[in-house]
Amino acid sequence: MSFFEALEPEFNSFVMGNAPVRQLATGFDWVEGPVWFGDADCLLFSDIPNNRIMRWTPGAGTSVFRQPSNYANGHTRDREGRLISCEHGMRRVTRTELDGSITVIADQYQGKRLNSPNDVVVKSDGTIWFSDPHYGIMTNYEGFKSEQELPCNVYRADPATGSLTAVATDFNCPNGLAFSPDESRLYIADTGRMFEKDPQHIRVFDCSADGTLSGGGVFHVISPGCADGFRVDTDGNIWSSAADGVHCINPDGILLGKILVPEIVSNVCFGGRAKHQLFITATTSVYSVILNRVGAVRP
Repeated sequence: MSFFEALEPEFNSFVMGNAPVRQLATGFDWVEGPVWFGDADCLLFSDIPNNRIMRWTPGAGTSVFRQPSNYANGHTRDREGRLISCEHGMRRVTRTELDGSITVIADQYQGKRLNSPNDVVVKSDGTIWFSDPHYGIMTNYEGFKSEQELPCNVYRADPATGSLTAVATDFNCPNGLAFSPDESRLYIADTGRMFEKDPQHIRVFDCSADGTLSGGGVFHVISPGCADGFRVDTDGNIWSSAADGVHCINPDGILLGKILVPEIVSNVCFGGRAKHQLFITATTSVYSVILNRVGAVRP
């Protein structure tokens, strides 16, 4: 059985034929938001409809990290290694402090409640960037059906000043996002409004030192499926979710190859001993594969 499909010769050097795609855990309803904690040797990920964050540890398997999780979706870590989470249920972005207490980073903009923060990344200056589509408030499946108060924007939160800025406001439904390794580019997926046939693609913005975005043209269109979530390796290749697995796209927007996964992929992250293990959340299961690539993992 082949786990890979090379569309460009370069992709063959990224994967290793004797490194299988392994199913690490299964039995969930819809998994999302993987984040690696190297200092704790574990992976955290969301099982959104079951309102919990799960933990997978090598050799020990899965356990519940937090329940209820306020229907948490995407996660990342900040520069101090603290967990940053997007919560559908409370319509907010939070930080888990080292003592376990919860700090609210953002829950409203200009006096109105956020929709349902979805995915999140942290820049090297400590600012927190997150997408805020309305998926978590459209039904009761991944949160609570509620009235939408704001457009679906991408925001930049500065914990040092408490400021929140809408940095991208022309999306139908922004979703996954990631910085290039040098942080000069920000990739943002638009996965469209639920129940409507909107364009689905990854856009790319130039990002200035002060956090201002410019550009925003279409970078790549995932097919089949959409770019729900993605992460970047140290050479700037994007590893994105798709309906048939994980797609590897180079910085010029060219699809190099695919990691084939038997379930619809929602998101990915790099981790493991040398940041060369790609963890994959896919519908009911979590998978992983060792690559000949290193993730641009922060911190």
